Amino acid sequence: MILTLQRERSDLARTFGVLFVNGIFQCFTLEDPVRPQKVPGHTAVPAGRYQLALTYSPRFKRTLPLLLNVPEFEGVRIHVGNTENDTEGCILPGTARSSTALLGSRLAFDALYEKLVDANNNAEDLWLLIKPVEGISS
Repeated sequence: MILTLQRERSDLARTFGVLFVNGIFQCFTLEDPVRPQKVPGHTAVPAGRYQLALTYSPRFKRTLPLLLNVPEFEGVRIHVGNTENDTEGCILPGTARSSTALLGSRLAFDALYEKLVDANNNAEDLWLLIKPVEGISS
């Protein structure tokens, strides 16, 4: 299964994007801003291709998607949240968005998670391709 996150716009507070599963629109996304230098807990992961694993998160006390081998980042997950205050470098899904936040994050996460679990149970590799905002290098 291939997830593609197309980043659409990034400002000083947040990065909005759209997430596709095997080429089909799944949901909107919100991340921390894209920055040339990492600010711990306040920077989106670099654009690139990452393997995903479904692993237990002690912080969230449940199994969540984890991005593997992200340069200079650890513990980057896809999880429920609405604003950049909820991300700390992670990717948040939503069914809709305003100019500053996501809406329907739980609903979007549950629908995405169900697809990831099904693919994982069918022994499919899980990949996330993050594409940069046009004109921004990361």
